[in-house]
Amino acid sequence: MDIALTTDAALHPAVFARAFNSGDPGSLDRVYEDHAVLVARPGEPVTGARRRAANGALQQLGRPIDVRPRHVYVAGDLALLVVDWSIDAGPRGTATDVARRGADGKWRYVIDNPFGVA
Repeated sequence: MDIALTTDAALHPAVFARAFNSGDPGSLDRVYEDHAVLVARPGEPVTGARRRAANGALQQLGRPIDVRPRHVYVAGDLALLVVDWSIDAGPRGTATDVARRGADGKWRYVIDNPFGVA
């Protein structure tokens, strides 16, 4: 499934949600830079295959994620996103994320910290 990335940092969480809810791990991985970090559990950052596996485990729950951006701050090609999220009948939290605008003008996560305020 091809999920279109966005040129608007404020819309990146919604792109993430569409990719997550698609159930397609490849689509979800496209919302990240290649060497991006996911903090799968507080204090446990993962990258690469471990990042994909951690996201895949959540996708396999088969439950949709809902995201509600609280704050989006953009400085040049970097953005800080504070996003409230919940997975239907499952975990919830407030993420503190960092995204970067690529050379193609599209935003991707560099750091995805779902429990960023913990």
